[in-house]
Amino acid sequence: MLKKNRLAALLLAPCLCLSLAACSGGNSAATPAPADTEPVETIGGADGPTDILLTEEESDVAYIQDKGTLVVGITNFEPMDYRDASGEWIGFDADMAKAFAESLGVEAEFVEINWDNKVLELDGKNIDCVWNGMTLTDDVKALMATSEPYCLNGQVVVLAADVADQYQTVESLSGLSFAVENGSAGMEQAEAAGLDYVAMDTQAKALMEVASGTSDAAIIDLLMAGAMIGEGTSYPDLTYTVQLNSEEYGVGFRKGSDLAEAFNTFWEAAYADGTVMTAAETYGVQESLIEPD
Repeated sequence: MLKKNRLAALLLAPCLCLSLAACSGGNSAATPAPADTEPVETIGGADGPTDILLTEEESDVAYIQDKGTLVVGITNFEPMDYRDASGEWIGFDADMAKAFAESLGVEAEFVEINWDNKVLELDGKNIDCVWNGMTLTDDVKALMATSEPYCLNGQVVVLAADVADQYQTVESLSGLSFAVENGSAGMEQAEAAGLDYVAMDTQAKALMEVASGTSDAAIIDLLMAGAMIGEGTSYPDLTYTVQLNSEEYGVGFRKGSDLAEAFNTFWEAAYADGTVMTAAETYGVQESLIEPD
C-alpha cells in the first residue's frame, strides 16, 4: 500500500506544481521536494531497535523485511552449519543467523551453495548473506560488504593418526596428496605452500577423501577439525598436526549492503546479553570468540 501511495503522489506532483505556479504568479522559486527516504525498522538486539535512515531503493534491510526472509548461504560445516537428526540446520552460525533474522523481524532460510560461487550467489540475490565460517581474506573483503570479525580460526593439516608424527612441519608435507574445499582458505594455503591437491565441493568431502585413503591429507578449518575428527567422532583415526595460518571469520553481504551495519549492531547487543556465548558453548567454539570493540 505504501508503494502505491508513493506512486500516486509522484503522478499527481506535476499537476500540483502547475496549480501552485498559477497561484503564485511566478514570483517565487519552487521549493525542491525532500528526498524520499524511510526509516529502516528493527535493527538491534537486546536493547531494542535502532532506526537508520536509508532510501528503500538502496536498503538491503528494507528488501529483506519486505520479502520476510533472510536467505543464508552455507555449506555442511560442523560445528558452524549442519543438519540435526530431523534435518534442521543447526550449529553456531546457523543458530546466530536465526537470531539475527528474528531481530530484523523475518525468518532465516538456509540454502546450500557451491562455495566457489558465493559472490555470484550474493550478487544474483539468490542468497542475502554468506554465513558459514567464512575467512575474511583480502579477496572476500574486496568483493563483499563484511561484518566485523567474530571468531578466530586457522587452517590445519588433517591426516591418519598413525603417521602424524612424521608430518609436524610445513617442510615435511611435500610429497603428500591433499584434498581441500574449492575456493576455500585451505586451498589458498595449499597453493601458497606448493602442495599437490584436489579440490572438493565441501570440507566434509575433503575429510572423506582422507578417511577413504584417496588422499593422504586434507587442509580444513581448525574449528571443523576440533568438532569432526578424533576420539568420539565419525573419524576417530584422523588427527591434525600443522597449523598453516591464523585467520578470522566474518559474515559476507552484497557490496554496499546496509546489512553489514545491521549485523554489527545486532552482534554487539547479542554478545553483551549473553546470546552469543550461550550458542558458542553449545557448539564448543567459545574459546575462539572475538569480543566486539
